[in-house]
Amino acid sequence: MRFVIFGAGAIGGVVGGRLFRAGIPTTLIARGAHLNAIRDRGLTLDLAEGAETLAVPAVAHASDIDWTPDTVVLICVKSQHTASVLDDLQAHAPLATPIVSAQNGVANESAILRRFPNAYSICVMLPALHLEPGVVVQGSSATPGILDIGRYPVGTDDIAAEISSDFAAAGFESVPRDDIMAWKYRKLVLNLGNGVDATYRRDGDATAELMRRVRDEGEAVLVAAGIDVVSDKADRERRGDLIVRRDSGEDSIESSTWQSIARGAPDSEIDYLTGEIVLLGRLHGVPTPANELVHMETARLIRDQLAPGSLDPRAALASIDQE
Repeated sequence: MRFVIFGAGAIGGVVGGRLFRAGIPTTLIARGAHLNAIRDRGLTLDLAEGAETLAVPAVAHASDIDWTPDTVVLICVKSQHTASVLDDLQAHAPLATPIVSAQNGVANESAILRRFPNAYSICVMLPALHLEPGVVVQGSSATPGILDIGRYPVGTDDIAAEISSDFAAAGFESVPRDDIMAWKYRKLVLNLGNGVDATYRRDGDATAELMRRVRDEGEAVLVAAGIDVVSDKADRERRGDLIVRRDSGEDSIESSTWQSIARGAPDSEIDYLTGEIVLLGRLHGVPTPANELVHMETARLIRDQLAPGSLDPRAALASIDQE
């Protein structure tokens, strides 16, 4: 396959860098200072064994791609930017191009399928960091990540198998899955911690309790909605000891939402994580007070340009309990 990585941040940068490093034709679509740095100096891929600078081709738009029948697109932007990515792809990519969501949340796949018939999804389990233009950090010192893939809404095919094989050649763990969205919904429950991580300071039991509440609400909502979700046990068994978080020289590999806020982004993916549970709760009559508060407070933190992890989780719990 020839890969186009649309969004070369933490996930897209590590995936694209490792594919290119494995000799697989790869082009990054990036923007701003990050694009300029990659064009000027190459992409720096920070690995446990040391940093490498890779001369990965990088462009600004889908119009700059030499589209071929064997080209596949991995969308690696945050969910709030999916619509603009699809606008660009629809204007330039052949209709039959396989379009793959390698994103958090569960709303991107249906958006892809509205525009392109060959929609795929990846359940991404890959700690990574991107805070500096031109630099991405692989957060695992063992297997870099798990990238299981399937067609949307269900099934697998030869394209999914080929993509999975290329991921394996680049060092990732990957298998095709018929039920990829059941895995994505399990990942959504885990990602409900993103808003807590991004918005509230670490405060021992209070932070753990807030995490527990948002995830318990998520589980209850998915049951009420009748959505298939793989078990927490199956998810833990899949991860096993494949991914070992490394000391990257940073304070930690924080959540993708935390990283967006730390970079000064004007928006975040919270509407498609915590907001997804709030939406489903309202549709199915399930109260979600913890998720509603985290959703609202994360948006406020971004709007008011507050530092990530600066709000008080004890005050959040007190507010929820007063309702």
